[in-house]
Amino acid sequence: MRAERIVRNAAALGVPGLRVVQGKAPAALAELDVPDAVFIGGGLTAPGLLEACWAALRPGGRLVANTVTLESEALLTQWYRRCGGELVKLSVAHAVPVGGFTGWRQAMPVTQWSVVKGGCAGASGAAEELGGAAK
Repeated sequence: MRAERIVRNAAALGVPGLRVVQGKAPAALAELDVPDAVFIGGGLTAPGLLEACWAALRPGGRLVANTVTLESEALLTQWYRRCGGELVKLSVAHAVPVGGFTGWRQAMPVTQWSVVKGGCAGASGAAEELGGAAK
């Protein structure tokens, strides 16, 4: 469903040639040319996942990672400190019935890190700077 939405949005926003690849990283990356962008929708605490995605990305490419857990947020914060980019927390609420009225029900907030691959050393540099915390 998310991949279909990405394809629809790409066509509507003038990027009809976008190739969306679904799969579990890092295995899905092995079959591809060097990607221009990598979007991670979860699973950041899987050992080596973020490092593999970063390594696969071409210089100048964009990585966007989303998470709802504190553990993954801590990992993104480490990478943000080392590599820069933009770290944001997004909150959404949906209108729902409350008796005969309407109220807001909060969804889980999402932490998102977006970065363009440049001079950052990635995992090895983050690990050195943070005393080995990012393995």
